[in-house]
Amino acid sequence: MVELRPCSDLPIALFGIADPYPPPPVVATWRRFKVGGNTRRIVFSALLIFAFPFPTGTPTDVVVGIAAVFDGHNGAEASEMASQLLLDYFALHTYFLLDATFSKELSGTLPNPLMHLYDLNFQRFQDSSPLNFGDSLHLDILKEALLRAIHDIDATFTKEASNRKLDSGSTATVALTADGQLLVASIGDSKALLCSEKFETPEEARATSIKLYRERKRNRDSSSSRFSDFKLEHRNGLIRFIAKELTKDHHPDREDEMLRVKAAGGYVTEWAGVPRVNGQLAVSRSIGDLTYKSYGVISAPEVMDWQPLLANDSYLVVSSDGIFEKLEVQDVCDRLWEVKNQTSFGAGVPSYCSVSLADCLVNTAFEKGSMDNMAAVVVPLQSNIDWQSQPKEQYVGGNIDEFASGLQMKNTYALPCEFL
Repeated sequence: MVELRPCSDLPIALFGIADPYPPPPVVATWRRFKVGGNTRRIVFSALLIFAFPFPTGTPTDVVVGIAAVFDGHNGAEASEMASQLLLDYFALHTYFLLDATFSKELSGTLPNPLMHLYDLNFQRFQDSSPLNFGDSLHLDILKEALLRAIHDIDATFTKEASNRKLDSGSTATVALTADGQLLVASIGDSKALLCSEKFETPEEARATSIKLYRERKRNRDSSSSRFSDFKLEHRNGLIRFIAKELTKDHHPDREDEMLRVKAAGGYVTEWAGVPRVNGQLAVSRSIGDLTYKSYGVISAPEVMDWQPLLANDSYLVVSSDGIFEKLEVQDVCDRLWEVKNQTSFGAGVPSYCSVSLADCLVNTAFEKGSMDNMAAVVVPLQSNIDWQSQPKEQYVGGNIDEFASGLQMKNTYALPCEFL
């Protein structure tokens, strides 16, 4: 007997797929930053886990992780819509591509109500010939699904913005993990980076000790150990985190971006010390921003293609540019390393860092003087960390003031009533 419940309270497994892990929550967090009583921009961040069944080539379902940040400007509409549509569009395009590739195996597996969720030209995928993917078929499908999802998010918002006369836009930085591989697609200036372990020689460790000790003294950290303790503890060298940036900011003063803007009839000039398209827009790629699309601003993401995650890769960080207003990418990894390190280096870490890694970064940037709104996702990558079972607050964070969060179960959908 089927239990009937209100549609708004009907979570079901993602297309009926069984996830091998207990389903953690999908979390969207945001913080409004007001100037003169008006909401200037809004940031969404999300951390998701779910599984896709691939009929051939893989013995089990492929577990896919997504970490994403959308940083809006000139209003919240673009970033809000992007955060709401990403998972739906990505899942739908994955299944359309699977259906095109394995039409016999997957015939009839897509729930009919999902076909009508959005007004998109989905038929082009169903009617297409089977795709010619290589040996890494599932990774090729996931990449293509993400690119199509981002394209359709921009197309959907463009239609909405045209009808409602909206001027807002948004960055988009999305990281996918699957089968020990990582892919990042980015639009705008939100960043993704890896913090990876590296052994430092005694000489290098001493330089690190001096740097961190001076920083503690500069911050008047009373819990800091004496410098002699720092030196003694790491006299034989140490393992620390080294930052590897996975994205390149799309600012209009970047040579290739400027050439495209100028070729389209736009120009780049500084205002308030920031290079801007036509003296206004600080990014040269974005979702939305209809006014600037005719001047070379595009929504095509720059992609760091699939690359293997290595044993020494410890954390994946995706965050808005507000984190980096006062911090360098290496500062972010240094902070995460201090939190993980239980020796003298970690002795002066603020208490909030022991509760949430993401809020640790946000609050660190805030205390350094960042006035932008901020959001971050921190994903532990090492195999000895069961991050799927950890509280969602540990890895997703935003500023405290005027903070709100939407919560929905990961690996679940609230489908239309007719699905009952």
